[in-house]
Amino acid sequence: MDDQLTGKRKLLRELREWLISLTAAIIIALLFQNYVYAQAEVHNISMQKTLVEGQRLIENKWSYRFKSPERGDIVIIHGPESPLRLVKRVIGVPGDVIDVREGMVVLNGQQLNETYTEGITKPGGMQFPYTVARKELFVLGDNREHSVDSRSIGPIAFSSIEGKAVYRIWPLNKIGLL
Repeated sequence: MDDQLTGKRKLLRELREWLISLTAAIIIALLFQNYVYAQAEVHNISMQKTLVEGQRLIENKWSYRFKSPERGDIVIIHGPESPLRLVKRVIGVPGDVIDVREGMVVLNGQQLNETYTEGITKPGGMQFPYTVARKELFVLGDNREHSVDSRSIGPIAFSSIEGKAVYRIWPLNKIGLL
């Protein structure tokens, strides 16, 4: 009888240890997903040539805690500017003067050489030239004729930047750094 009771205690102790380990692993994975790296999916065509609908990305949520977004970064936006999570490219940072002339973007008086874009850039509903304010970004989709971006929703607050898209993980034939 004592052997049976000892065996049950060992089994219960082992089950409790497994349950604690599994719970800790789940909590760590969720914290990692929410605060460090996450997966994001491209849901529209606004970033075509660079990204297409259905591709999956790894998003670095940690990097902007130590430094500000830079021109050219592809960012994930989740804030009051749009009810949807958006994937866009940073064109202007605080202090930059953005202008749209003859279908091209002019940054601080210099026409941008944007080999990654598709279509021509139109002003949309925004008045140009536009000076990017402190703690804001000016973002555009790479598919300029089919993008909801700063031209229509205005500048994006730093606080609305969820993270930086750093790596494409799907489809497998397109895997790699962005």
